Amino acid sequence: MDVEKCKEIIKLALKEDIGTGDITASLIPEDQIIKAKIITREDAIICGCSFVDAIFGELDPKALIKWFVKDGDAIKKNQTLCELEGQARALLTGERTALNFLQALSGTATLTKKFVEKIQSTKAVLLDTRKTIPGMRLPQKYAVVCGGGANHRFGLYDAFLIKENHIQACGSITKAVHLARELHEKKTIEVEVKNMQELAEALALKIDIIMLDNFNLEEIKEAVNLNFGKVKLEVSGGVNLENIGEIAKTGIDYISVGALTKNIIPIDLSMLFT
Repeated sequence: MDVEKCKEIIKLALKEDIGTGDITASLIPEDQIIKAKIITREDAIICGCSFVDAIFGELDPKALIKWFVKDGDAIKKNQTLCELEGQARALLTGERTALNFLQALSGTATLTKKFVEKIQSTKAVLLDTRKTIPGMRLPQKYAVVCGGGANHRFGLYDAFLIKENHIQACGSITKAVHLARELHEKKTIEVEVKNMQELAEALALKIDIIMLDNFNLEEIKEAVNLNFGKVKLEVSGGVNLENIGEIAKTGIDYISVGALTKNIIPIDLSMLFT
């Protein structure tokens, strides 16, 4: 990814950790050069290499990093991911921040891959959501792509997603859609529906995507048959690794899963001096 877009995140993360200075790293001679390596303690999908480069580059512009993997690669337990050489103080100071990014983003990529593998024999596309860590949306959505998923909206600005509260405030699905077209005729319009009656109303409006919110399997099948390819259908709510395969087999177009970026289990990585 273009890490330049994430420079502010990286600087904020370093400032948060370093504060007025790394007092423990100051025990090391300023001119001491060391070598290190980052290894994985478990199988995973790697993501975040460019963040590691940027963090150590910020602290020591002369630091050398040699990667043996790239974002999106499957890695195996005890595998060496990269070798580093640079100022001891810089590597010690940046270690935790670099690993935090690498572990968290690899966790999202790894979980995404598990979901994708469950639906790979179907036409369904796995989507992320806006349920991201504040300030980390761009990196997390990048991690989803590294795991084989796809991005939904990046924010409130790039597409309409008309949900229950919007519908109530506007008066109806029809009124909300008509107003959306008046305001931004070229923007994608997606409507969330709760039942078959709302689905029928949304279908009549010929919008881009209809989100089936918390529909059970039989309701999803009925919705797919009723739609008959008219618009794209998305399933959201209650999706997990156990049921996503059956949901995908219904012929649905998209399945969105908030857990990809919300329920993060970081991958176990370590940086060792050599």
